[in-house]
Amino acid sequence: MAQIPDGPVLVGVDGSPAGGAAIDWAARFAAERNRALRVVYVFPFPSLAASVAPESLPTEAELRPRSEQIVGEAAQRARRAAGGELAVTSTVIEGVPAEALIDEAQQAGLVVLGSRGYGGFKGLLVGSVTVQVAAHAPAPVVVIPPRGEHDSDGPVVVGVDGSELSSSAVAFAFEEASFRGVELSACSAWQVPAGLDLVPMQVNVDQFGEDQDRALAESLAGFQAQYPDVRVRRQVSLGNAAQVLLEAGANASLIAVGSRGRGGFKGLLLGSVSQSVLHHAGCPVAIIKDRTAAD
Repeated sequence: MAQIPDGPVLVGVDGSPAGGAAIDWAARFAAERNRALRVVYVFPFPSLAASVAPESLPTEAELRPRSEQIVGEAAQRARRAAGGELAVTSTVIEGVPAEALIDEAQQAGLVVLGSRGYGGFKGLLVGSVTVQVAAHAPAPVVVIPPRGEHDSDGPVVVGVDGSELSSSAVAFAFEEASFRGVELSACSAWQVPAGLDLVPMQVNVDQFGEDQDRALAESLAGFQAQYPDVRVRRQVSLGNAAQVLLEAGANASLIAVGSRGRGGFKGLLLGSVSQSVLHHAGCPVAIIKDRTAAD
């Protein structure tokens, strides 16, 4: 059963270096899986004109040709990166970038974005548009770092905490590991429950770890039966979940996480662990979110 919904691979572009890396990744992903690729550039002139003095801006007629050039060059780059047959459509859409991409994502199977495009603050590793789309898009969102220094043959790493979104991330990770023919590294982090240090009893740390490993094995069992070709390595660690995932993903080809796991505030669409991984990982990060839960 495919874990990626029906629909094309959608890639958002803006002419930035980070966007170029996203185009290459999205094109290869789409071509390898016989998916169409939809290249989208969001032309923000109406929103810019509403917030900037008209005399400070070039006219829409002056800016639009550059938009068409960006999306056209992106489509050409995608065809080259695919290295074979690839159905590509490209379009320029007027609107606010995050809102427009989220709307486009309603019909997409997968959304691919660069970590940070033009217009972001230099110190931010992941831009606000990317974070908003990762939080609100109904389809899985993969965020690509600007430099392709990650190991394309490295393992797929997935964070597991027993939540429903974690289960969706595990399903996605198994499918990707199977398709790529690589190992799956399933990571679960745990911490001694708050307050136990105040209880007059000896805390058996080893027992906590064993219980966590047993729970992890149970979470994976059904998927291992579905994907018997995937070699799985379980990793249970005492510590911060985001740090555990980042260390495990140092040589990974992909890290998959649920958009929000256990312990997160219900109103937050992107949890602290997924945000930390998104901001600090050196490889592509897949944020998995239930389509029914998306705005």
